[in-house]
Amino acid sequence: MWSIGELAERAGVTVKTVRFYSDRGLLPEAARSSGGHRRYGPEALDRLRLIRSLRALDLPVPDVGRVLDREDLLEDVIAGQLEELGSRMAALRWREAALRLLRDCSPGERAERLRLIGAVSAPPSTAALARFWRRVLPVRLPARLLSSILDGVVPQPPADPTPAQVLTFARMHALVSHSFPLTDFCRPMPRQPDRGYRPAVLYDGLDEAYELVSGDLRARKTPHEGEALDCFVSAHATSRGMRDTPEFRRQLSDRLALTADPVIGRYWQLAAELAGPADPTFGAAEDWLRAALDAQVAAVGC
Repeated sequence: MWSIGELAERAGVTVKTVRFYSDRGLLPEAARSSGGHRRYGPEALDRLRLIRSLRALDLPVPDVGRVLDREDLLEDVIAGQLEELGSRMAALRWREAALRLLRDCSPGERAERLRLIGAVSAPPSTAALARFWRRVLPVRLPARLLSSILDGVVPQPPADPTPAQVLTFARMHALVSHSFPLTDFCRPMPRQPDRGYRPAVLYDGLDEAYELVSGDLRARKTPHEGEALDCFVSAHATSRGMRDTPEFRRQLSDRLALTADPVIGRYWQLAAELAGPADPTFGAAEDWLRAALDAQVAAVGC
């Protein structure tokens, strides 16, 4: 049996450290001396070393206690710590890029950039962007479809951003926080559609069309006729209970030309800057398909 001082010496820690863990129930004493002093057995040394190893990983004392009581919880505790550490590291990388942005800008730009960056948390949240699109999109879309659309229209901030990407995201955050679009980003009809309009059919079809055109966007191909354009037009026609005819395509081209919205246009411009050319946005897909439709209509002279 060892005294508290002997255990501390063998473990290479202070008496205060042993007493701290003992008082919190992490290091049970084996017995007490006749004078009431704590006594520890050899198993206490192994336990103390395990405690130190867990604390060296920055595990909080309560989590250390859970692991000591149930070693099968160690994997869950480690996973939780990795997630928390990842969040802290993302925040630090974001702050570093923001500081570099402020350091390298001119004095005349600094006030505006401070205002933009100060409105964004670190790491940044996409909640404001999601709220913006929930206001824009039609109500009562199926949950699966709404989730798929939000995944496509709300860009995730880069894990290791450049100063330029920090500024772009901050500008996007400011845009959706202080603006409301005049029209929906791809709906060709008025905000109060006719009774036969089925928005779920439209957006489901657009999602498929955007996926079909993504390869052409990455390859930087000129807008052209093909499966993606046919899917795009079919989504609009079917959602209105109409047939895909040359006349419908001409009318659709005209309607889409009237739905240009500066807020939505600016949003997609910033989203493209944030994502880069390797990851085309829904906005880029929409523009490509509209251009393909316009070119086809002009070619046939409808």
